[in-house]
Amino acid sequence: MSKNGVTVGKLTHNYGTRCALDNVSFTVPQGEIFCLLGPNGSGKTTLFKILSTLMPSTSGSVNILGHNLGVDAKAIRKLLGVVFQRPGLDVKLTVTENLRHHGHLYGLKGKSLKLRISELIERFGISDRSHDVVEELSGGLQRRVEIAKAMLHSPQVLLLDEPSSGLDVGVRRQLSDYLSSLVETENILVLLTTHLMDEAESCNRVGILDSGRLVALGTPDELKAQIGGDVVLIETEKGEELCSAIADQFEVFPILTDNYLHIECERGHEFVRDVVAAFPDEIQTVRFGKPTLEDVFIKLTGNPFV
Repeated sequence: MSKNGVTVGKLTHNYGTRCALDNVSFTVPQGEIFCLLGPNGSGKTTLFKILSTLMPSTSGSVNILGHNLGVDAKAIRKLLGVVFQRPGLDVKLTVTENLRHHGHLYGLKGKSLKLRISELIERFGISDRSHDVVEELSGGLQRRVEIAKAMLHSPQVLLLDEPSSGLDVGVRRQLSDYLSSLVETENILVLLTTHLMDEAESCNRVGILDSGRLVALGTPDELKAQIGGDVVLIETEKGEELCSAIADQFEVFPILTDNYLHIECERGHEFVRDVVAAFPDEIQTVRFGKPTLEDVFIKLTGNPFV
């Protein structure tokens, strides 16, 4: 890891009386894939818009590669590659035509642009589709073209808003591999937003947002280590009643979300056996497993991840 690429300090943003970001602070170094994980309404999109210079914050500071966003947004834009959630490709043009026209916007031309396009379509595995019209490509291939386009001018920071939205699990894994390769070969900083747990798991570090607040920050393993043992999930129609009864009998602390009880415990297989034996009529389904990032979110907020 090298010097800090992005530093966010006490960032706050309000839409009228609604607080979308509440005193958010974090730092991301170059050479890292950093994920902002949160459900709808958590503040991810607002933070992404601020980092990508689309709008100013109400208060707080953002520093990107030594530039203060509040006074030097123009310089920052030259250092950023941005991939928005909504597609930004011209579907009537070919892959190469999309990349060529985008390169012109950054003053790239001639042989150097042609070589850069060839390099990127090879790296992203789309060289055999370079002359295909974009609308003929699958969603996963279009996403690769989007990222190749964002990388044309060799940015030092790559921002991606929900990059895997609408893609199946296999394609999401491929996309994760491409991003890891980019970080390794070009030492760039990748910052992405997502609501997908598997996408967050593949990142170096994760910041969890809830209602505009950064409630946790760390590697996926560090965050999951906050939960001891196993996590048991019980479905029931008698939520509050069963929650109290299990807490009293087993000395655990269930969290009730909708019709589910989330319980942290050691030796989950033994607890499942005992709790089903104690409350056979109140329990509809039960399962257990190792902690996930969703379990971390529920533990920290007491809310379901929706």
